[in-house]
Amino acid sequence: MSSPADTAEQPQIYLVTPPSFELGRFPDQLARVLDAVEVSCVRLDLASRDEDTLSRAGDALRDVTHARDVALVISDHLILAERLGLDGVHLNDASKSVRAARKALGPDAIVGSFCGASNHDGMTAGEAGVDYVSFGPVGTSGLGDGAQAEIDLFQWWSQMIEIPVVAEGGLTNELIRTLTPHTDFFGIGDEIWRHEDPLAALNAFRSHMV
Repeated sequence: MSSPADTAEQPQIYLVTPPSFELGRFPDQLARVLDAVEVSCVRLDLASRDEDTLSRAGDALRDVTHARDVALVISDHLILAERLGLDGVHLNDASKSVRAARKALGPDAIVGSFCGASNHDGMTAGEAGVDYVSFGPVGTSGLGDGAQAEIDLFQWWSQMIEIPVVAEGGLTNELIRTLTPHTDFFGIGDEIWRHEDPLAALNAFRSHMV
């Protein structure tokens, strides 16, 4: 993912897949979005932990993302990240697995860490060598333990820490406007995929990134 210096003008888009999707339909939906909007990274974030399901999804999305020079990471699954030739992992246990992931995947892989609403976890993950830290939910969402990541967390992080930060979970137009000056990436998932036209929903969000 890009450095904060590249995102000074406007946060970049980090897309998160739905927790389940049809392999015959979703890759085409994703391709349509990627062809129309500049996206920095896509995260395969299925609820399933079945390796066959994850592998087939990873293969399908890798073909879509890599053809468009977009990074693809997978939630938590180090072995599949390596086996499927993905760009890295997104860890959901705050800072606990960062060092192990970096050692397993090497220096060039993307290693990101979801740290809920904990600045301490974010700093610990940063010290362990993450490429980005994700905080959330920023709005009403089932993400994490229910504690919301407040704007002052993003304000402090953007001023004091160089590691890129992602805002995700329960995003609304108002939150997009409020957080745009203080985050490097918006992690956008179900907020657009639940709509009939995900691209239109994403463009509506982008219109508030000012």
